[in-house]
Amino acid sequence: MRRPGGYYKDDGPDGAPPVDLDAIPDAQPRPEPPNQHANDPYVVFGKEYLPEKEFSAHRKQGTASWYGRKFHGQRTWSGEIYDMYAMTAAHPTLPIPSYARVTNLQNGKSVVVRINDRGPFASGRMMDLSFAAAYKLGFADTGIAAVEVESIVLPAPLPLRAAAAESIPVSSGLAGVYLQLGAFSSQANAESFRDNIRKQLSWIEQPVRIEKRGKLFRLHLGPYAGRGEANAVAEKIRAELDFKPLVVNKQ
Repeated sequence: MRRPGGYYKDDGPDGAPPVDLDAIPDAQPRPEPPNQHANDPYVVFGKEYLPEKEFSAHRKQGTASWYGRKFHGQRTWSGEIYDMYAMTAAHPTLPIPSYARVTNLQNGKSVVVRINDRGPFASGRMMDLSFAAAYKLGFADTGIAAVEVESIVLPAPLPLRAAAAESIPVSSGLAGVYLQLGAFSSQANAESFRDNIRKQLSWIEQPVRIEKRGKLFRLHLGPYAGRGEANAVAEKIRAELDFKPLVVNKQ
């Protein structure tokens, strides 16, 4: 998972960009079927998100940030590979995939992006943009900007027939004290979040397990010797990610 709403000063291109950033075209809106799993409800750090199931008008102002090479080549929430030089974005609830026009309210620059990822999850941040989109909007150096996000509504195509899901092993869960990092209604989203959290919190020693209970796939970090140790780790995560995981005691 990306640092929620965060910005890495060392997350830009490692050397000269391999493409002419000024020449990268905006995303070209076209009707696309909704992603099979990326629009399911989910919970991150105790907060429930309800993605929009239908394409509808959306126009809001807020703060945007960007993410770059630390996640370049990694899997996004949609299952696609993140390309920091593509005109894409992450949003907590807009449909995946969908398109939006983003305008930098400080300089008037505007771009069209394709939403294929979830985030950011920090209070006060509305959207995470690719490095290329942030560059074209003029805030790649500062990391954040006040923006207006307006969805581009297209005729919704018929949804694709659901394919048979590949079986993903999940933990049966061992007794002990754990930190719950999130809960998801699809296996694919849980695995994607687990992969990203491992990359973001490279210092964690305990494994991040996926446990299926009922219809939800929960991410549990641990086990820990007791609630004191778990709370200490939770505070460290809160300092980095702005959210404190839930401490759970599994019998």
